[in-house]
Amino acid sequence: MIQRKQSIYLFLSGIISSIFAMNFDKLFDIQLQWLSNPEKGDYVFSLAFFFSALISFLTIMLYKKRSLQIKLDWLNIILNVLLIGSFVYSLLTLPGENNSEKGIWALVPLASIVLLSIANRLIKKDDDLVKSVDRFR
Repeated sequence: MIQRKQSIYLFLSGIISSIFAMNFDKLFDIQLQWLSNPEKGDYVFSLAFFFSALISFLTIMLYKKRSLQIKLDWLNIILNVLLIGSFVYSLLTLPGENNSEKGIWALVPLASIVLLSIANRLIKKDDDLVKSVDRFR
């Protein structure tokens, strides 16, 4: 059942997260002041994106366990919300006046959240369909 609609959304979310996990330190030249070492902060964000991608791809493979899929999807949404929060915090603590052009990358996890929410809704719909069929048996 890998060809389900929610698998496409989970796959797209995993691709977005994995692109930023591999290239985060190369794509953005930022100074994170909430950690003592700015380079360490880049690795923390890369690691968070990696775990988000890993959870997305793992969720695709757990297609027989829909309740676990929903829980992992919510965990991934929470991880992406934390990423947005840490990005906004690091953006607000940057020195200088005009940081708006640096802040557009903080919306990348928002795309993942939207895709994960759609996938979560479709998983729930699939689960409700299976439960309704089980009632007729």
